Amino acid sequence: MSHKKKYNWYKITDNIDLLNWQINKMCVVEVNDKKIVLALFDHQLFACTHKCPHAGGTMSDGFVDATGNIVCPLHRYKFKFENGRNVSGEGYFLKTYPIEHRPDGIYVGFEEKGFLNWL
Repeated sequence: MSHKKKYNWYKITDNIDLLNWQINKMCVVEVNDKKIVLALFDHQLFACTHKCPHAGGTMSDGFVDATGNIVCPLHRYKFKFENGRNVSGEGYFLKTYPIEHRPDGIYVGFEEKGFLNWL
């Protein structure tokens, strides 16, 4: 039985250029009472949780390496944007979020929560 994830979609911005980008091509936005990090890499936009799952480092203070992994500023743990998998070997997972570009703006998806989501 395959289970397709369902998302609630929230608008981030009308245009990517309106965001407050840092020099490391990352920014923090608040969406639906959650702080998330947006990062630009290779002309793509990615989103992840604001804090590292290891020691709570602020991910937007890190950087994106040459292979497209987000790197925590505290201990240099690296995570793949596509699935949140820790690629530097420590076994942690970073929560990532899907992004959609729509005619009226850019949206981020938060997985629907409910009693039957575990099925």
